[in-house]
Amino acid sequence: MRYALYFSPPKDDPLTGAASLWLGRNAFTGETYPAPEHQQLGAAEQFELTADPRRYGFHATIKAPFSLAASVTEKDLLTVAEEFASRTPAFEIPELVLGQLGRFFALIPSSLHQPLQDFAAKVVRSFEPFRAALSEADMARRNPEKLSDSERANLQRWGYPYVMEDFGFHMTLSGQVPEARAAVMKAILTERFADFTGRPLSISSLAVFIEETRGAPFKVHSWLPLAGAKS
Repeated sequence: MRYALYFSPPKDDPLTGAASLWLGRNAFTGETYPAPEHQQLGAAEQFELTADPRRYGFHATIKAPFSLAASVTEKDLLTVAEEFASRTPAFEIPELVLGQLGRFFALIPSSLHQPLQDFAAKVVRSFEPFRAALSEADMARRNPEKLSDSERANLQRWGYPYVMEDFGFHMTLSGQVPEARAAVMKAILTERFADFTGRPLSISSLAVFIEETRGAPFKVHSWLPLAGAKS
């Protein structure tokens, strides 16, 4: 069993619905959906290009998947997560946009938003006591030789390279898209998520996701509203 602390919009939020239909699975309910047909992107290709984010469920990583330390239990984790959410104020990202990060696409903030960076860092620090140390195999999977010095230091200290100053909020919508298909993918995603880009995104929760066995689909275990979040 692994746990992760993610941001996810509420279960019934229109963005959750749109992203779940696009990715082919709803992490709240476990319901799966056929890949949508598009004139320029067949269902089989679309299903393949969304395979990786489909397994993880629609989310933004705040604290990456981890096994529990031997000294703590799931109940301990959930108790602290509930307390953390109840005393951490909800806030907004001023503008959400479609971005291309390397060869994959994601919904991202239009610019660096310090309250978001501070929130993510606070989550990483606060829940570090619950994380079991990475195995050598887990470290190797991150290809540390390809990371920057700070990312490598983060991997050693926090179990994940992309935290603190290296954190970048993103809600993934695709896997690695071949360069020849990137323009098509961008056009389709721009259209499908037009209702959610160019406007604020409420960071209203901290969600506990679980992976019951390695390689299994991640599921929402607990969706915890932040203080003052609109229900």
